[in-house]
Amino acid sequence: MAISRLDATDCHRLTQWDLANENQPSVSEHTEANEPPPIRQLPAPELKALLETGVPIELVDVRTDEERARAKIDGSRLLDQAYHDVLLRLDRETPIVFQCHHGVRSQQAAEYFRHMGFRNLYNLRGGIEAWSLLVDPSVPRY
Repeated sequence: MAISRLDATDCHRLTQWDLANENQPSVSEHTEANEPPPIRQLPAPELKALLETGVPIELVDVRTDEERARAKIDGSRLLDQAYHDVLLRLDRETPIVFQCHHGVRSQQAAEYFRHMGFRNLYNLRGGIEAWSLLVDPSVPRY
């Protein structure tokens, strides 16, 4: 899947979406010169709203094949070596949302990509468990 850069309208939407969440720290408050911004914690209902805007994002599932066979979020892609390599070739401003079962492994994956220079990173707070409970009860819990 080819990833296009955000146009001005999409950036405005994403910026407006970010600003609407008052619990997110401002980037300037937590960054040193040239340090990528912190990973933003994204509640499941806000991920749903973001996906509905049509803003192009990467939704990365860091769970195992077996976990993914049990439950998945539509539009997500399993982080295997090939996808890892694709992600590393993307523009460092590409919005990337990481998800796992409860949000711990995805936070670690997001930190890895932050250290690789990516600046627009999100972690699905509560993982697919939160997605099942708060957004889509048809996604099985395990």
